[in-house]
Amino acid sequence: MATTTRALRAQWLRPSLRLPTPTITQATRRCQSTLADLQHSMPLRKIQPIFDDLSPQTSYRLDMSLADYLPSTNPPSTLPPTSPHTPLPIPHHLIYFEPTKPASHMLPDGTNPDQSPGEPYTRRMWAGGHVLYNPTNPLTLDGGRGVCAEFIRSVQAKGKEGEEKLFVRIERRLARASESEVEGLAAAARGEEGAREALEHRVRQRLWRDREGDFGPCSVVETRNIVFLRPRTPAQAREDAAKGPGKKLLPAKQADWEHVVLPDAKLLFRFSALTFNAHAIHLDPEYCRAVEGHRERLFHGPLSFVFMITLLQQELRREGLGEVVREVEYRNLAPLYCNEKVKFCGARTGEGKWEVWTETPEGGVAVKGSVVTERV
Repeated sequence: MATTTRALRAQWLRPSLRLPTPTITQATRRCQSTLADLQHSMPLRKIQPIFDDLSPQTSYRLDMSLADYLPSTNPPSTLPPTSPHTPLPIPHHLIYFEPTKPASHMLPDGTNPDQSPGEPYTRRMWAGGHVLYNPTNPLTLDGGRGVCAEFIRSVQAKGKEGEEKLFVRIERRLARASESEVEGLAAAARGEEGAREALEHRVRQRLWRDREGDFGPCSVVETRNIVFLRPRTPAQAREDAAKGPGKKLLPAKQADWEHVVLPDAKLLFRFSALTFNAHAIHLDPEYCRAVEGHRERLFHGPLSFVFMITLLQQELRREGLGEVVREVEYRNLAPLYCNEKVKFCGARTGEGKWEVWTETPEGGVAVKGSVVTERV
C-alpha cells in the first residue's frame, strides 16, 4: 500500500511544466478524457478500512472543546466510564474513524490522498453531506473496536472547462467490528502474509450496500461531498483574499432559536486535532491568503455541522417531546472564518422536520441543512 501511495503522489505532483504545451484541441480532449477516467476509476478505488477504539475519551474532549462556545452546557468534569456504556453522541461520529497516515503519505496541503483526483484539482473544500443514524443499532462508547469502510460513490464535474469543479461523493459506513475482523486486524499487525488484504476484503463485503439508505450492520452512514478545484495563481489568491463579502443568500425563515459563536484559533486547532486533520486551510493564515485566496483560516465545514446539530438537540431537550435526530442533509454555501462571528439558527418546519442554517457576520446563509427527527 505504501509503495502504491507514493507512486500515486509522485504522479499527482509531477510538474506540468515538463510537458509540451498542447493545442486547444488537444487540451480539450485531454480534459474530457481525464474527467471520464476519473469518473470511472475513482469509484473503483479500494480505500483501506479504518479501525478505531470506541473510547469515551475522544467524545469527552470534544465536549470540553465546545463547552465555552455553547449555551447552558455542563460537560462532565471527569472522563466518563466505559461501563455502564453510553451511546456515541450525535454528531460525535465525525471525530472517530479518521485515517492515520505518515506525513510523507499526505498531500502538500496536509490532506488525504485517498479522496483526491490529483492534479490539476489540488484545492479541496467541504461542500456538505448527508448523515443517517440507525435507531436500532447505535455505536456505544464501551472501549470496543469499531470499523469504518469508505467508498467513493460518484465523481461529478460542474462548471465551464478550465474552471470546472469536481464533486467527489464519499460514503462512510460505520459499524462495530466483528470478532473475525478484530482477529484479522491482529494477524495483519503481526505481518502474516495476505492478512491485510483478506481483512480489507472482508470489511468491504460485510458493510457495502447498493443503496445509501440500507444500513445493513452499520450504525451510521455518512456521505461527504468534497469539491476539488484547480489552483489559484499567487496574484489571484492575493486578489481574492483582499475582497470584501460578496453576494449573500438571505435566510428563508425566521429562526425559532439562534446562537452566536466567535470561533478562535484554539477552537479550530482543537477540532483539527480531534479529527486528525492537518489541512493547512484551518491552521495557517498565510497559506490561506497566499495559496487559497482566503482572508483568514477557515471554520471547518464539519464543525458547522457539529454546532448546528448540538444546538438543535439542546432545543429538542428543552421542548421535552423525546425527539432525536435521525437524518441530516446539509450544504456549505459560503466560507466562514476564524475570528469572525458565526450565527447558528434553526426553525421547525413540520412534525419531525427542522431547518438549520449558519449565517455569516453580514447575515448571509453559509450553511443550510434539513433535519428529520423521531420521537422515542
